Amino acid sequence: MKRLFNFLPASLLALTMASSALAAGISDKEIVLGTHMDLSGPVAAGMPHLRNGMQMRIDEANEAGGINGRKIRIVVEDNGSQPQLAVRAVDKLIRSDEVFAIVNPFGSGPNAATVKKAVDAGVLYFSPWGASSVLQQLSGNSPLLFTTTPNYHTSMHKAVDWMIKKHGAKKVGYIYQEGPLGDLMGVGVKSAMQANGLTLAAEAGYKVADIDFSSQVARMKAAGTDLILIATVTRETVGIMSEVKKLGWKEVKVLTGNPGRTGIVLQLGKESVEGLYGVGVWKAGTDAPEVKGWKDSFKKRFNNMEPDENALLSYAYTDWFIKGLTNAGRDLTTDKAVKALQSMSYDDKGLVMFGPKSFKANHIDPEHVRVDQAVAGRWVPLSEIMK
Repeated sequence: MKRLFNFLPASLLALTMASSALAAGISDKEIVLGTHMDLSGPVAAGMPHLRNGMQMRIDEANEAGGINGRKIRIVVEDNGSQPQLAVRAVDKLIRSDEVFAIVNPFGSGPNAATVKKAVDAGVLYFSPWGASSVLQQLSGNSPLLFTTTPNYHTSMHKAVDWMIKKHGAKKVGYIYQEGPLGDLMGVGVKSAMQANGLTLAAEAGYKVADIDFSSQVARMKAAGTDLILIATVTRETVGIMSEVKKLGWKEVKVLTGNPGRTGIVLQLGKESVEGLYGVGVWKAGTDAPEVKGWKDSFKKRFNNMEPDENALLSYAYTDWFIKGLTNAGRDLTTDKAVKALQSMSYDDKGLVMFGPKSFKANHIDPEHVRVDQAVAGRWVPLSEIMK
């Protein structure tokens, strides 16, 4: 079935969706989903975890008979962490693959460049890994967008406030990725600073493709900062911490936002990231029985690969989406899927989330945050769980 509303104005989309017998990506036996991830760019090392976590849940659903009798097929495209590549990927997913939904797409910049294109074409956009409030705004608060990443500004505000009060920081610096990630985290950084009667002692930006962070760290050192806040993902987190360690700068504390608080950072950074603080918005490093059982199953499916929390989280978000489609019934339409997701509560039974969640204005609710620290190759909880 061709996606006829690719070229319709947004005002006609709701009517078109409601009147379609079968939405694009839906056949009698199949549901086609799509995603775009950084398979070739600066965050590529972490993508197997995210991709396999999603694939595991899809495989489980298919092995159990699918969603109300339909098997799931997922099409994965590379965005290289580049907005222009993401646009091409989403164009393909919409026009050639005719996907019903895009699930777990990765990156603030790539998602910012593509979210409106997708929802305007009538495609469900579920759980983008990026700056949620920016994506909601860019989509025009579309009912087709469901964001599950806690807002970067609110989570950063809580963590920065905790760090300042806990450690008595007086001179704070901020190193940030230029674009939506750094902009939104910066809102939380500066609001927490203001709440504590402080102003930034130094700021330094970097671009997505940068690999040398010596000048940014040197600026922080020259300003005499005792706390550095970094808006980073994987490679940048390791790079900045390596520069700090290279200088022998032991007295400064470094806090990364939640995209940098991942298991892959610990695996890649090893000793260089020891002592790093991170904003945790989901569990990491837990040995709970339900997590151990899940990890054993993951390793059997993926050649003994040890999963990190990104794999767990991708699995949980995909599970949430699959349960929403199941609740929508056999007569599946985009409108019915939206209503089912909006009305349901989701509980991953302690796998990775801090308690049951639902959607409020199509955004995850409640948001939780915790400050963790990298100790001996593990993320160790320091603060209480904060809403």
